[in-house]
Amino acid sequence: MPIVRPAQAAAVPGRETDLEEFRRPLLAYCYRMLGSHHEAEDAVQETMIRAWRGLARLDGLGGLRAWMYKIATNVCLDTLGDRRGRALPMDLTTPAEASGELGVPLVESTWVQPIPTRLVAGDDPLERAVSSESIRLAFVAALQFLLPRQRAVLILRDVLCWRAAEVASLLDTSVDGVNSTLRRARAALAEARGADPARAGAEAVDPALLARYVDAFERFDVDRIVALLRYDAVVSMPPYAFWLHGRDAFRDFLRAGRVGCEYRRGVATEANGVPAVAMYGPSGQPSALHVLEWRAGRVATLHAYLDPALVPLFSP
Repeated sequence: MPIVRPAQAAAVPGRETDLEEFRRPLLAYCYRMLGSHHEAEDAVQETMIRAWRGLARLDGLGGLRAWMYKIATNVCLDTLGDRRGRALPMDLTTPAEASGELGVPLVESTWVQPIPTRLVAGDDPLERAVSSESIRLAFVAALQFLLPRQRAVLILRDVLCWRAAEVASLLDTSVDGVNSTLRRARAALAEARGADPARAGAEAVDPALLARYVDAFERFDVDRIVALLRYDAVVSMPPYAFWLHGRDAFRDFLRAGRVGCEYRRGVATEANGVPAVAMYGPSGQPSALHVLEWRAGRVATLHAYLDPALVPLFSP
């Protein structure tokens, strides 16, 4: 998405390219802050507009990175205000019974939303590995437990590896203030990440395993689907607060036909640094997005976003 410049802004030859170089890393930063792809895109666009308006006053480009992140941080803090952070179903309630009802879908602003990996991960293998871990749904959801300024400090220090003095300058505070905030943020994050079984790490998956997963759902072969899950797998289904713990519970749920899980076609893609599948219904319509985290060759966590509007964003 190109920069939308205000009509009254004066052109600064060559500098638009300098701003555009920050779009991908700023999108990743804003996504971690906000937990929503669409809100992050809006925040980056607002950052670009504000940056364009003030670029002529910036003395050289040496401080451009710090200036861009300062603008983005302020935009995110304004967006967040005092509202509650987004969540995953496991953050809101205890696991459901397989025979239970899904309940009423909650509004979009309740949920941490997935983001295509291609939009936020770089091309360098090391950078991509670090980025993928820090955009995982469980990590982004855990960040939402932090106060907004704690969130900014932790991301800048522990994910982006900024120096304390740089963060202090960005937030107009002291180094001692940054260090104190970081300690509280780390403690809160550790508590959030240890709260449920879906917080464990993920691993790379053999494409053949992913193909077996897609084929099993296309055939709606419940036994084959469940055989690919760990015994203690966590299955969530936003926009519902309903989630299941254990593959046996998921087997019973599928056999009870509580929700339409019969798909005509599944297309492998990637979301939040892990494999995902864009699912299409019997008539070929977008149906759901499955975000999969694997451990020891089995699905450890399945986030089945039952929101057709998400699917086109992840389609090839």
